[in-house]
This record gives sequence, structure tokens and C-alpha cells, in this order.
Amino acid sequence: MSIVALRTSNPVFRESAFQEASRDLVHSSSVMTVQGTAIKSMVLVGILLVTAGFTWSQTLSNTAEGINPAGLPYVLGGGLVGLVLGLITSFSPKASPYTAPLYAAAEGLFLGGISAMFESKYNGIVFQAVGLTVGTLVMLLVVYASGLVRVTEGFKAGVFAAMGGIVLVYLVSFVFSLFGKDVLYIHGSGPIGIGFSIFVVIIASLNLVLQFDFISTYAQRGAPKYMEWYCGFGLLVALVWLYIEVLSLLAKLSDRGS
Repeated sequence: MSIVALRTSNPVFRESAFQEASRDLVHSSSVMTVQGTAIKSMVLVGILLVTAGFTWSQTLSNTAEGINPAGLPYVLGGGLVGLVLGLITSFSPKASPYTAPLYAAAEGLFLGGISAMFESKYNGIVFQAVGLTVGTLVMLLVVYASGLVRVTEGFKAGVFAAMGGIVLVYLVSFVFSLFGKDVLYIHGSGPIGIGFSIFVVIIASLNLVLQFDFISTYAQRGAPKYMEWYCGFGLLVALVWLYIEVLSLLAKLSDRGS
């Protein structure tokens, strides 16, 4: 199970974080805006793409093996550092202007290597996954902005419950994998594995809608300026999760079709 899979519940946008931030308003000379958050988010994505490109070039090989072992330390190091920085940022929003860019850099190292590994086995899969992820992001942003989807309390509860269930399934699968068993069949290319991946991609997509709503809501509340970095970080976590799940789904479909 990947490091990213362990973070699919995306605890970044918890209510308590914004309640804590609201107490800083009396000391803040400027407040969070949607435009500012969008800019910070693009900066983080840019950082991630740069470091992902580096690890991609170090990991993907033209040899018969397809993978260059020299890139693996960057992948493992990026994953572990990204996990630590992600936890720090989640529980310390004030540190996000410093930790969020570092997280994006570390996650890029991890993501670039993982993408190269998939590409070495499934030619063209990364381009497809990136296209589907970006397309989903744009579509959901348009749908949310148009008001066609309203984030109610029931909507939030349903998505959070589904995410909690996904985390539980991943953890159970991980425990069984330690004993060499795959009793849940969620990682295979059979109907259960593909069905599970489709479900996870749907929930990951709905999670993006939640992020849009959180950003809009707390920008209206006038959260402190540093929350732009915090929200950008949370949106990046959601995007990375969606991308990896799309990548996994495409790989399963390719295996089933071969």
C-alpha cells in the first residue's frame, strides 16, 4: 500500500484548524482570499512538477529493465519526508508557508518515481492519468462554481464516511499482505479490484468538491493570510490522491485487457 493511500482521509480541512486560525484574526493585517489560495496552489503544483520531473528522469530507464535503481532513494526519501511534512502541516497551519512548499517538493520526488515505475510497465499511462486528473479537476470546479452541486452537511458526512471506510479497507488489506495474503482482492485486475478503484476515484473526486467548499467558506469568514498556503496544501493532497488512484485504475484496466 502506498504512502499516499494512508493519507486518503485528508485531515487537512478539519473544522478545528479553521477555528484555531480564527483566533489569529485579531493579530492579522490581511486575510485569506480565494484568488490568493489559487495562486499558492499553483505555486505548490509547480514545485511538485519540477521535482517530479527530476525523479522521473532519474528513475525511468531506456534499458530492458525499465527502471534505474539510482532513482529509488529519491522516491523513498521523498515519500517519507513528504509524510512527515504532511503531518506537521496538518497539525500546524501557521507553519504552512514554510512546510507546504517543502512538502510539495518531497511529494514530487515520490510521485515522479512512482509515475516512472508505472510508465515503464504501461507505456503512455502517465499521460492518460494526468489528463484525466486535470480534466476531473476542471470539470468539478466548473460544476461547483455554477452551483450545480451544493455541499450540504449530509454530503460532507457521506464523503467523510466513505473516506474512512476506504482507509479501513486499505489498512486491513495491508495487514493481510504482511502474511502474503490478498483476501480482499482490491489490488487485482478482477471485477472486485476494478470496482473498488472506480469507487475510490469517485470519492477522491468528491473530496475535491469538499476542498473547494472549504476554501470558499473560510475565505468568506476572513481566515488569516497563512491559511492560503494551508488550503493550497490540502488541495494538493487531494489532487495527489486522485492522480494515484486514477493511475492504479488505468493499470488494472490495462492488465485486464492484456
